[in-house]
Formats: sequence, structure tokens, C-alpha cells
Amino acid sequence: MATPSQHDLRNDFRALLASDQCFFTASVFDPMSARIAADLGFEVGILGGSVASLQVLAAPDFALITLSEFVEQATRIGRVTRLPVIADADHGYGNALNVMRTITELERAGVAALTIEDTLLPAQYGHKSTDLIPLDEGVGKMRAALEARIDPAMAIIARTNAGQLDDDAAIERVCAYQAAGVDAICLVGVRDFEHLARLAAPLEIPLMLVTYGNPELRDRERLAALGVRVVVNGHAAYFAAIKATYDCLREQRDIAASELSASQLSTRYSTLDEYRAWARDYMDVKE
Repeated sequence: MATPSQHDLRNDFRALLASDQCFFTASVFDPMSARIAADLGFEVGILGGSVASLQVLAAPDFALITLSEFVEQATRIGRVTRLPVIADADHGYGNALNVMRTITELERAGVAALTIEDTLLPAQYGHKSTDLIPLDEGVGKMRAALEARIDPAMAIIARTNAGQLDDDAAIERVCAYQAAGVDAICLVGVRDFEHLARLAAPLEIPLMLVTYGNPELRDRERLAALGVRVVVNGHAAYFAAIKATYDCLREQRDIAASELSASQLSTRYSTLDEYRAWARDYMDVKE
């Protein structure tokens, strides 16, 4: 079976956004996982920034991966994928001009859609990595992203952390991004359906949620009724791959089974303690 064109996959994703259904993403992190996800019938995949950092650098999600490293991985996936893939483009790797470069490179890589978030990354000295940039700067980034896009079929999704804001401030942000012309809004930190309904009420464009498995947001029909078209429910497939690799190699060395979970193994081998120590020493991050 021939691999669909980039434009066809982008139109497939547009059709998902235009539908009345809610779709759950497959976590795809290399060409093989993308092929598996398509074969199993997933409608959409996502290359997560945290997963790319682990896969490419064996490093935690501290905004250490560069644009070129992320694009290389997206390109490998884009060559073979038969399902539309969303790229988690973090903060666009810098200011509005960096966002424009990010759009150009990821569009060439073949992604169907990408998210640009308004998080202040990398974290400033003495701050955590959950701070948000000012709203006007966020709007500028979204407008720059739209200006840089060549293929109008590629969807640009504005992402914000609603859990970091009171509802009025969150609504102000998503409405401003909608007015800027983005194709969808991605929300992180939504607590429950009541919270989602308040945030979704003024929006006319589709929603994407990052739920981290929140049990309060599991009803697919209710999600769809509130305008949610895409849900990212974590990256369990990637962590399962880490665990399977560990167990296979452990058995070859006749080492007893470990009680460490998949996420604990990823922490161990991404030298998270080392990175936290450096952050503490050189960035004054308060744990």
C-alpha cells in the first residue's frame, strides 16, 4: 500500500477536526510505531516533545532537545506514516521568529498538525517550567505561525495550560488565539467536565485536550459534544517499549526481574536525578 501524500494526511486530519467525534491519539515516536498505529486503526498520532527528548537524547522534558533534533525525528516518521501526525512543537523553540522557522521545518517534515504553546520555555532562573508568557506575546507567536505556513491544510493549534490560570484568564487567552486565526485550541489542566464546559463555551473552533489520564474526562461522547476532537491521554506505548527493552536485555544477562515500573525505568535511564541536580545548582529551581 502506497504511503499517502503529506497533503492527503493533512486533509484527513482536517476531516477529523470537522467531524462530530472525539479521537484518541496514538503515541508515535519512530517510523515503526507510526506504522503499527496506522495498522491498528488509529486515526491520528502524536509525536510528544517529552517522548522525543527521551528517544533522541535520553533526557527528561527540560526543553533540552533542539529544533533540528526534533525535526529529524519528525521527518523519519513523516516518510512512512499512513496516519496524520501531530507534532508537539513546545514553545516553537524561541520567540515569534523562531516559531516561524519551526513551522517551516516541521511543514517540510510532513506533519499534519502541530501545537505551539504559550509556556515560558526554557524556564527562567528561579522559576518552574509552567510559567506562561504574556498574552500579547502568545498572540504574536500564533500570528507568526500562521504567516509562516505554506500549505493551508496543515493545522496550527494553540496550546495553553488552563490549569495555571483562573477561568476568566484562560478564556481570555483561548478567545484571543481563536481571534488570531488558529485552527484549534489545545488545553492542558482541565479538571472536569464543568471546567471544560466553561472554557469551551465561547469557542467556535475545535478543541484538543491533554488529559494525562484524568478519570474525570473519560466520557468520549460528552467530550465530543463539548467540541473536543482530539485527546492526548499520555504516551503509554513509549514507556511500554522501554520496559520491554529492559526486560529482554535483563533476561539475556540472567538478571532477576525488577519491580521498577516503565515510568521509573525511563526516569532511571534519562539521568533525571543528574539533571535535577544541575537545575538546582545552576537554575535555582525550587523542588
